[in-house]
Amino acid sequence: MNMPPSDIEAALPSEHPAVYYMYAGRLFGEDKKDDAVFWFYVGQLRYRVHLKARPSVDPSGDPALFASLSATIGQSINEYAGGDVDDWIAAVDRALAWDDLNPDGFTPKSEFPEVRAEIRKGLLSFRQHLTENADRIREQRKANGLENRG
Repeated sequence: MNMPPSDIEAALPSEHPAVYYMYAGRLFGEDKKDDAVFWFYVGQLRYRVHLKARPSVDPSGDPALFASLSATIGQSINEYAGGDVDDWIAAVDRALAWDDLNPDGFTPKSEFPEVRAEIRKGLLSFRQHLTENADRIREQRKANGLENRG
């Protein structure tokens, strides 16, 4: 994680999905929050593919790590992302596009096409939810004392 971002990003396609989360956390801590949102959603997509493709994995291993990373890194990133719903949607779109254009050396696309399609469909549904509920999200954040940037 001490490598330059370009080196990390070049290596990510072959890495365990947890590395995406760690990188997103690093970027968030460096105040590169919009980039952190993007990499978090790439990581979330790839982690969900990994878990769905390997349902017999020990629940105390990767499933527990996924839940922990989502609750810690994910909470901060999602709270930030919700401050500008249009940027949030753009980050999800960018994550889907990046995933489409880049290999997955950890959970190869050619081995798990149905799983990947299902997980991508779920992220597209989430994107649709954001689109349909943007005003409601902004109102809810305001009521909860959270910042709306967009």
